[in-house]
Amino acid sequence: MKKDIQIPKVEQVYVAVVHEYNEIYNTQDWNAYIINDKDVELDMLLIVSKGYSQDQETSTMRHKLEKLPPKSYAKIELLQDDVLALNNEFKVTFFEGNQLFDKTYLFRKNSINEKALQTIPLINKKGVLAK
Repeated sequence: MKKDIQIPKVEQVYVAVVHEYNEIYNTQDWNAYIINDKDVELDMLLIVSKGYSQDQETSTMRHKLEKLPPKSYAKIELLQDDVLALNNEFKVTFFEGNQLFDKTYLFRKNSINEKALQTIPLINKKGVLAK
């Protein structure tokens, strides 16, 4: 039964953590974003995130987006500096048409840092893409 369910490979959908200036608090923040680089809209996005190490684990955060238009992005959450020392996992599930897609994105501990910054597609800000 379970073996009969086939979930296709996710392509052109990314999770990135962007280092950007917060004008309200005058701080440099790390914000996680979901990016849809496809030419089609994504529906019912569910994102479950958590940070963990061998002896520590954060609360599990759940986020829902009804729709994510083609060639667009949406902010998921703020990552506090303490969490960057942990593995940060984002499980993303969504529909494209009537097809279900699912992928887990992982930022290894300490991989989110200023030395790893690169320009993130569509957002055009400096950040780190998940593996």
